[in-house]
Amino acid sequence: MRKSDGLLKLLGLCLLAGVLVAGLLFPIVGAAGVVSNQASETVDDMSSELADVPPPLVTNVTDAQGNRIATLYEQYRIPTASDEISEAMKWAMISVEDRRFYQHRGVDWKGTLRAAISTSTGNTQGASTLTQQYVKNYLINVIYRGDELGQQKAQEVSIARKLKEARIAIQLETKMPKDQILTGYLNVVEFSRKIYGIGAAARAYFGTTPDKLNAAQAALLAGMVNNPPKFDPWNHPEAATERRNWVLEKMVENRKLAPEDAKRIMGQDLGVLPDGPDKPASNCVGAGPGNGFFCQYVEDYLLQSGLTEDEIYTGGWTIRTTMDQKANNEAKRAAEEQVDKNEDNVANTLSLVRPGKDRHEVVALAANRDYGTDKDKGQTVYALPSGVWNVTGAGSSYKIFTAAAAMEEGKVGIYDTIQTPKNHLSRVFSGSPAPCPYIAPYTRGYCVKNSGDHYPSSMTLQQALATSPNTGFVILEEKVGMGPVVDMTSKLGMRKSMAGNAATGGEPDPDAEQREAQVDQKTWFGPKENSPGLGSFTLGVSPTSGLELANVAATIISGGTWCPPTPIAEITDRNGEKIPFKDKPCEQVIDEGLANTLAVGMSKDDVAGGTSARAASAVDWTRPMIGKTGTTQHNGSASFVGATPQLAGAAMVFRPDSPNGGLHYGSPGNVTAVPQGSSLSTMFGGKTPAQTWFSAMSKLMEGEPVEPLPPSDPRYEHM
Repeated sequence: MRKSDGLLKLLGLCLLAGVLVAGLLFPIVGAAGVVSNQASETVDDMSSELADVPPPLVTNVTDAQGNRIATLYEQYRIPTASDEISEAMKWAMISVEDRRFYQHRGVDWKGTLRAAISTSTGNTQGASTLTQQYVKNYLINVIYRGDELGQQKAQEVSIARKLKEARIAIQLETKMPKDQILTGYLNVVEFSRKIYGIGAAARAYFGTTPDKLNAAQAALLAGMVNNPPKFDPWNHPEAATERRNWVLEKMVENRKLAPEDAKRIMGQDLGVLPDGPDKPASNCVGAGPGNGFFCQYVEDYLLQSGLTEDEIYTGGWTIRTTMDQKANNEAKRAAEEQVDKNEDNVANTLSLVRPGKDRHEVVALAANRDYGTDKDKGQTVYALPSGVWNVTGAGSSYKIFTAAAAMEEGKVGIYDTIQTPKNHLSRVFSGSPAPCPYIAPYTRGYCVKNSGDHYPSSMTLQQALATSPNTGFVILEEKVGMGPVVDMTSKLGMRKSMAGNAATGGEPDPDAEQREAQVDQKTWFGPKENSPGLGSFTLGVSPTSGLELANVAATIISGGTWCPPTPIAEITDRNGEKIPFKDKPCEQVIDEGLANTLAVGMSKDDVAGGTSARAASAVDWTRPMIGKTGTTQHNGSASFVGATPQLAGAAMVFRPDSPNGGLHYGSPGNVTAVPQGSSLSTMFGGKTPAQTWFSAMSKLMEGEPVEPLPPSDPRYEHM
């Protein structure tokens, strides 16, 4: 290199250094010349953000009693005060990152100028103080978290970035004592594997608390922050050991560790937990196989209520749910008792809701299959109990809505007689030519028949709800019209199911919640007239949410008051202050007399002649209740919905992975998926679903007072 080139380069570096020093001095001497007022305001704003934007914390999800069931987070961080951090940890970090930490005022002038000159010549050099590193880490891990462009700017190798970082550091030093800055840095810095801050690192790496960290442990952690992936002690133990030993040497140089102690530690292994870091799962998988479905519904419910995933996963909230652990355990036990958890393509679910006129609290969401990500063990993260499944129909449980609509429209009373012929050819609900024995073979129309020949040709509506003849309810559908029937389905509780295009048998709509508020369901079928091809609606062929079906029972037993099935009891922020959260308001969706009379009409399903009588008898059930079974065509899914005055629930069994086919019922625990058309398709709502419901409810009702059903209203008994 020519001498003149060297002189020019030296001159350029001197000018550069002068600019940097002027910029660094700006907060002290004022905005003169080099830096504009606008730049000053930007730095001021950034400095205030460091104080105003809190770091992401772990959100805890608990059951109704406050017992933690899950943790939700993006960054695993345990806030730690200064007096909760060992001196060994503090001095290890100072020794390796900023030996003059207690002497400078935020910027090490000599080191910063050296780094600036090195950067200008194409090399990268650190020399940032701990205060500057606190600023940088706060920008990356907090302010610009999730903002790729912002993170790039916070890490770019440039004089401008160094200048802004240094100026913010100087401002912080005028506002915060040294120990607070050091503690802040130790709380915000990343170690690896979503582990942030010394509180989480001490627990995850060594199974201890930060106040108990010794010199060996502190040296390892202090060495990691320079490059967490590179010095990960499980993935790169040799590099981690070398880096730890180097930190120990720095502690000796800084007279914070005796040479003989450092030598002794260097001969030791790393001492981290043998099976990898000990940290909780970051999502609902951590709730475990039994509680995971409830946790997932909590998250889904909050998102649908307008909260964001970022708020939930970084807020450091405590979300106390309405989950009753005993009820959830019993629901899980009952579901597994009827269908083995490892049974291929068979899901058995149970959802339980507490009725009321002010709230409908969800107390249990369970399935035979475990919640989790291990498919080889039959686990799933699909929302089996609460989701709307396009492969699942509730079967004849939907006859509840036809009966309620017919009563509301004044077409029939609960004790009035309806026609229930063996077969019925509907010329209202048209369809392709199909055999309809004894009526009009191969005539265009919708042909429906009863399941078996044991039904009389007529019966009361109450008896029909208990024994479930198909023809009687299709005839009622014709008389009432599809509009009122569909409206009633939505009003009583199938809101997400209906908004998801379930009534037409289509795929669930991902924007179902928004559609619910915007779409008048009657427009899908015509205001009051019937529409071709939909006569099977009352037979429950539509995709259905088991949880919503449970809430239908809660609505009926609550005198016609619909409330959203809420899983939320209370939410508090990181400071223990309550976060205002409101569910959708409850609605009186049908006349209370109608609801009470419908409940009386549904009160015979569990007694002799009812479709769930055998399941009820098996547990010696004697309590007053409402109930309705349902089975879809080809026996591919089935349901049971019921309630006592204290608790409502719905059980559903279905094929979640492959809908085409049936279900074979052999005995409790012996339920399998079979091909469509197989003679082994023997599933009915009175079998697995009813047995699941009664098995759980009989245990949960033990010791509870026996409460009667509300009396019927004479206005709806006879029309």
